[in-house]
Order: sequence, then structure tokens, then C-alpha cells
Amino acid sequence: MTSVNDKVDATDKPKDVSGVGFQLGNRTRSALFAALGIGVAAISLFILSRVSSDLHLHDVRRSLHALPASSLWLALLLTLVSFAAVALYDVVAVETIAPGRVPYRISALAGGAGYAISNALGFSLLTGGALRYRVYAAEGIDTADIGRIIGTSWMAIWFAFTIMIAVALVTDPSRIPWLVSFGPALDEAIGISILLAVATLLFWLSRRERTLRLGRLSVRLPSTQGALLQIVAGLIDVAAAAATLYVLLPPDAVGSIAAFALIYVVAVALGLLSHAPGGLGAFEATIITGLGLGQNPDAIAGLVAYRVIYTLIPFLIAVAGFVLSEILRRRHLIAAPAQAVVRLFEPLIPPLAAGIAFLGGIVLLISTVIPGARGRIETLADIMPLPFLEMSHLGASFVGLALLIVARGLARRLWRAWLVAIVLFSLGAVFALFKALAWEESVILGLMAGILLLFGDSFYRKPLDERFALSWGWLASIGTTAFAIIWLGFFAYRHVEYANELWWEFAWDAPASRFLRATVLLLTLLAAATINTIINGAGRSRLKKQPIPSGVPALVEASPRASDALALLGDKRFLLDPQGRGFVMYARSGGSLVSMGEPVGNAAVADELAWAFRALADRSGLRTVFYAVGPERIPLFLDMGLTALKLGEVARVELEDFSLEGSRRQPLRYAARRLEKEGISFEIVGRDATAEIMDELRQVSDAWLDMKSGSEKRFSLGSFDPAYLAYFDIAVLRREGRIVAFANLWRGADKHEMAVDLMRHLPDASSVVMDGLFANLLMAAKNEGYQWFNLGAAPLSGLSDSHLASRWNRIGSFIYRRGAEFYRFDGLRSFKDKFGPKWTPYYLICPAGLATPRSLIDATNLVSGSPFEVLKR
Repeated sequence: MTSVNDKVDATDKPKDVSGVGFQLGNRTRSALFAALGIGVAAISLFILSRVSSDLHLHDVRRSLHALPASSLWLALLLTLVSFAAVALYDVVAVETIAPGRVPYRISALAGGAGYAISNALGFSLLTGGALRYRVYAAEGIDTADIGRIIGTSWMAIWFAFTIMIAVALVTDPSRIPWLVSFGPALDEAIGISILLAVATLLFWLSRRERTLRLGRLSVRLPSTQGALLQIVAGLIDVAAAAATLYVLLPPDAVGSIAAFALIYVVAVALGLLSHAPGGLGAFEATIITGLGLGQNPDAIAGLVAYRVIYTLIPFLIAVAGFVLSEILRRRHLIAAPAQAVVRLFEPLIPPLAAGIAFLGGIVLLISTVIPGARGRIETLADIMPLPFLEMSHLGASFVGLALLIVARGLARRLWRAWLVAIVLFSLGAVFALFKALAWEESVILGLMAGILLLFGDSFYRKPLDERFALSWGWLASIGTTAFAIIWLGFFAYRHVEYANELWWEFAWDAPASRFLRATVLLLTLLAAATINTIINGAGRSRLKKQPIPSGVPALVEASPRASDALALLGDKRFLLDPQGRGFVMYARSGGSLVSMGEPVGNAAVADELAWAFRALADRSGLRTVFYAVGPERIPLFLDMGLTALKLGEVARVELEDFSLEGSRRQPLRYAARRLEKEGISFEIVGRDATAEIMDELRQVSDAWLDMKSGSEKRFSLGSFDPAYLAYFDIAVLRREGRIVAFANLWRGADKHEMAVDLMRHLPDASSVVMDGLFANLLMAAKNEGYQWFNLGAAPLSGLSDSHLASRWNRIGSFIYRRGAEFYRFDGLRSFKDKFGPKWTPYYLICPAGLATPRSLIDATNLVSGSPFEVLKR
């Protein structure tokens, strides 16, 4: 079905209609963004260590216990006010983007809970955004509108930050800290300019309904009333959040309310920029540096209390609330048998298990970097040798970091991650006892292992390969968390004077030495994880030679669909029907398992294989993608919960009525006769004689590739491989006995259709060589009794540009009309229109929602090659 996409003139420019050419840039940007986050966290921790050089951990503990209860209760009340205001962001955003479709209470809860999770875990659009997607999708909101709601909500938060900064600059410009000041006069001018811009924006919104357009993306803006409501909500949110910290700080810590508000906003922004959970480190460093609180243990205690009250408690409430909402949403299942109740909670198990593992890893790491209770260490000294404690301390450090890594696999339902996590929790429970007699940690870790053991059925996925690479974002989160914990260790032991002998000191009362050795282990593991991500995180779509099962050639010959011959390329894996009645040919690309076309076999077998392939992708933790399928099985794919993206149209010529006669066929008639006049003859060489002409074919192929400055395609198109070409008859054009052009023929069973795959010619063959070769091929196929001749696909052809069409159709139609600089889409369709074909749509089948663009990129990357190969071409 995609047999002639490249054959006419398309290879002189690389084909990249989905944006895969930018994937290298995306990966580079992801790595740079992760490095930026780690850099911000590292600088923040360095600043913290410098400005708090005279503080000791026991001073902070004492100040923490001395915090007045009234301050704690007031902080809790202000936190409630802040999150109530945050909830209004989503209420206004939903009423702007999808008015009347989501109850106020649902959008308010989604906004508050989403922010609570984002505030605790970081990656705001990937954590809180994921929760919002689940909530709004359940209310029938489509993916595009969910994206607009999330974007509008986050724009409102940053809008509130901007206004708060402007108000601070205007009200008290003379007391703005040097960290964010440009001088009183300029600060005041900047603040006034920002406020005037806000007033202008509100006036602009009051004139009529406005829409913000960024290229092909459009977002409806709120009305003046909605914008004012978001501004008020934003100011209340930021003011209440800042006040939460303010009441926890000592009375003499803040000299100017305006300056404090400005420093708070900057601290939150830097915390978001870093990948540390909750902006840990960057937020604290900015507050301490901006307000000059480094040597004040009461201020550090206030920051710790703020983290618990404003970050941890809302996070726990949001998770519990989400679980409760899922129960209420499916309460009709509660009265069902126990098995149905298990199914109710099952979707929540992987993310909760990942959270438990990440939290368990943090707890274990913190316990290894701070001194253990002296009395417990003395008890251990009486009952076991010192090497047990030393090895247990290193083992606990290893287990803690390993749990941070394994959490990603648990979120993806990986069976190996579940098994490793159980082992790690069990080992952690043992190490916790042996390193500091921490029986509380041991019990908690043992319970976590037991909980995971109970829900083993939820972790069934087994990847197709043994590689496990962290995403750059996850790696950055682990790195910043580990660096923050290592900094905590240096803070706890700063009273210990450094000496080289510390590294080799093994004693019951030498916790600082154990911390130094554990730090080396943690940094080594982080370096190994980074190297693994660099090596295994890229190039996943590289195709390798695969053995072709013995039954596949016969099944290809028995298939009426000519393009099923792609199974003989040797670059695909196979999912075979147990009785040998059919197969699915597929390959992995990125996070997707991509089937080339539909399953091969009769209708019943194909349906069974399609479901089996869906199950295989699910077990492997990959997205299910069917590339280049026809419309016949769309209902089946919809039943699987997948969606269909139209990729273009396939041209098929009905041969019964085809001829070279008539005015419409005059160009083809001319081409055929021109070849005869130039002494070029047409011939079909049987596959038994293909080996005899293989050297000549290679010369033609090499010359054609040089002429096009291209390289071999893959997956959905054949390449010059003698073993592959040996399966087919070869149509050739000869001049004086020398081959000047050729095409290998795909033949469908029962003479249903014929198609071509490779079609190559010498540069000096003839100016009409393509038209002439096709004219001869179609007449030969008709004379042999074939029903159809498949000319292949015209990418992006037939996509609607109506404003009511889907976004993909409108973008594809735009590329088709305006993308001539990169690929002659309209020229390819015009060439095939010469033959009077019937056009049939073909589709990419993939998961809906946020997985759709990733699936599209993975499939295109698989067809076009890795980003490196695209750039090289």
C-alpha cells in the first residue's frame, strides 16, 4: 500500500511529514533541559552550603520543635485558602474552553489536586497534567481541549506571578533585594509598565471574544470577567502561599512585605525550573539568600515546616482524594464480587506503587546520610561485628537509589521492576536493622514489599529487549533528589573537620566516614545510570536483520494483498498464528510497537492476530501502532480503544477497463512509443533467473541512489538486497541488451493485484522512463489477468482542511498544500492520476490522547530512519 511513495522523484529530499526530523532536536533539548534543572539544583545546594556554614543540624531540630502551635494552625488555614484559589484557575479555564461541560466541583478538584501533585513532584505538566487528563477525559473532554485547559490554567499562575512582581516593584522599590533588583527607579518603572500592560490586556479582552493563535494552535482567551476572576484568584493564591511561609518564619526574618513577596515568587519560579521534586533546594536557596537567613536556625526550621504543610500534606490529601473519587466514580462496582472490586482499584496500583518506591528510596537515603541514634548503634556493637554495619550502610545507600530508578518501571507495570522492587524493599528492611537498628524503617519497608507482593498481577509487562533506559526527565529528578540528600549529609556533618583519613576510618562512632563512602557509591550509580541513558535512550528504531520464519513466504504467496511481500525484507519480527494460518510483521520504534500493515491471513485469523498483537504491545509496555492500514478493519481497531489518523490515499487502477487508448492516456501512449523508438524494450524476468542479472541490477541501483543523493529506505519499502529480490519477478527495460531500469513485482494471490516495490533506472535511461515502465507494467498485469494494479500511496492526500475537521487533518492538509519545499506531495498524486486510479484512504492506528503524537513520530522514524540517518540523507 506504500509501494511507490519514493519511486518517482521523492527521494531527492527526505520525507518527514510528522516532524520526526526535529526529533534529534527534541532529544537534545530534553537532555539540555534536564542538565539545566540539575545545574540549578547544584548551584542552589552550593549556595545553601555557603550561606548556612555556621548552622548545625541539632540547632534546626531544636528550632523545629519550638515552633508555636498557633503559627502551624495559621499556616494550615492559609494553605487551604491558597489551594481554594488555585482551584478557580481550572474553573475559569474549563468555562472558557469547554463551557458547561464539566461541573464546577470537578474542575475545582482537578485544579487543586493537580497543583498539589505538581507542587510536590515537579514536572508540572507531566504529573498534575496527567491527573487533569484523566479527570477531564472521564467527563468527555477531548485531548486538544484538555491541553488548552491545562495551558490556560498554567498561564494564569504565571500571570499571577507577574502581577505580584509588578506590585512589589511599585509599592516598595527601595527595599527590593539585590538578587532581583535593577535599581529603585528602574524597578518602579518596570512594575508600572507591567501593570499598564495588564490593564491594556483587560481592555482588549472587553471589546469582543478573543483567540490567541500561535501558528496552527489556537486558544480561546477568557472574557474580561473571567480574566479578572483569574487575576484575583492568582493574587489570593500567591499571597496566601507566601503568607504560609511568612507566619512560619521568625518575626525578625522579613523586613519588607513587598520584598518578601517578590523573593517568594522568584523562588517558586526557580524551583519549577529545577527538576527536583517540589523544587527542593532551589526554592530554599533563593529564600535564604534573598532574605539573608542563612545563619538563622529558626528560619531553616520554618522552611522545613513550610515544606510539610504546603507541599507534603496537600500532596497526600490529593492522592487520597483521587483514590476516593475513583471509588465514587465506579461505586456501582463496589457491591460486585471481590474480583470486580479488585478491578476497581487495579488502575491505581502502578502509580501508587511507583510513588511508594520513590518515597521509600528517599526515606532510606536520608537515613543513611544523617547520624543514627547513638544508643541503637551501641546496642548493635554488642551483638554483631562492625563489618556488618559498614556493609549494611552501603547496601542501604544502594537500595535507596535503586528504588528511585525502579519506580519508573513500576509506573510502566514492568514485571522485572516489580520483582526487583520486592527484593530491594526486603533488602532495605534488613539493611535498616543492621545499619542503625532502625526497626521503624524496617517495618515500613517490609510492609511495602508485602503490598507489592499482593498485587503482582498488575505488573505483567515484559519488554521485548533487555534494555532499560531512564528518560532524561526522570534521570534529572533522581539526580536532583540524590544531590539534595547528599547536601543534607554534608550539612549534618559540617562540624566534622575533613581529613583524608576519614575515607578509611571504620569504627562504630564514625558516621561521617560511612557517609563519605556512601556518597561515592551514589555518585557512581548516578554516573552509570546516565551512561546507560545515553547509550540505550537513543536509536531504538534501528532495524536489525531478523530471521524469516519458514512458513512466512508461503503465507505471503497466499495473500491477495501485494504489499504483504514486505515480510520478506528480513527487517521485521513476526507474531505467528499458532496454527500457522497468518502473522503480524512488526518492529519496535521508541515507545511503540509498530505493525507494518494489517495482520496477514483470512478475516477471522487477522482479527485474532490483531488482538494478540495488542496484547503483546501491552505486555511489553509499548504503544500499539498499526501503520498503513485500510478502512476495512477500522471498527475492530476502535473496539481496541485505538484511534485512526488518516495518512493519505492509495491509488489502485482497475485493470479490466484500463487501456492506453483515448485522450486521457495520450502521455502514457507517447511514453511507451518513445521507449520503442529509443530502442528500449520491456521484459519480465522470472525469479528463477533473477540471480543471473543481479550484478546488472546492482549497478542500476547504485547509479540511481547516487543520482538521488539518497540512501535505502526501510520497513515500509524495500531495499536492494539480493536475498530479498530473489523472491520476485523483475520487470526490466533494456537498451541494446543492457538493463537501464528495473522494478521488482509484488504479486497478490488469485491475481487480485500487482504492485512494484523498488523502481530504479540509470540517469541517462530516458526522459520518459518512469511513464513508459508503468505503462508497460499495467498492460502486462492486465494481460496476465490481474484485477488491480497498486500504484502506492500519496501521503497526506485527501485530508480535509475544513475548520470542523480534526487538528491532524488540518495540519496534514496544510503541509500537503504548502510543503513543496520538502516533498512534492501534489506532484506524486498528479503522476498517479495519469492512470485513472481509484483512491482509497489509509490510516495510522494508535492510542488516543497524549500518546497519538508520540506514536506518529515513532512510526515515521521507523520508516524514514533515525534522526542521524535523516540528517545524513
